[in-house]
Amino acid sequence: MSKRTDVSKMGSGDRVVYSEFGNYGNSEAVKRPIAELPPNQQNLRVQASRKGRKGKTVTVITGFQAKPETLVDLLKKLKTQCGAGGTVKENEIEIQGDHAQKLVQILIQMGYKAKVSGG
Repeated sequence: MSKRTDVSKMGSGDRVVYSEFGNYGNSEAVKRPIAELPPNQQNLRVQASRKGRKGKTVTVITGFQAKPETLVDLLKKLKTQCGAGGTVKENEIEIQGDHAQKLVQILIQMGYKAKVSGG
């Protein structure tokens, strides 16, 4: 019999040995607050893109300074208006298909400052 310790019997590996900023499990304390600006103070860029999407066109709206909950509500409205799918990724809204002109008009009606970016 060997005196080696079985690695699988040791803990799950989630034990914190050292943490410089105090409570390890409290990620809310370290997270930065997002300043929620009113729609008329946000400068949005709407751009149709195919890069990294296997040739599929996606309309990307960038420049938001809002909470994720606000973006999810706005996404739902925009998807309904365009009749397409979409998602929120890293403070950007992606709508499937090329809807740049339509989305700019919808966003302007909602009070946002929006313009088409790119060609």
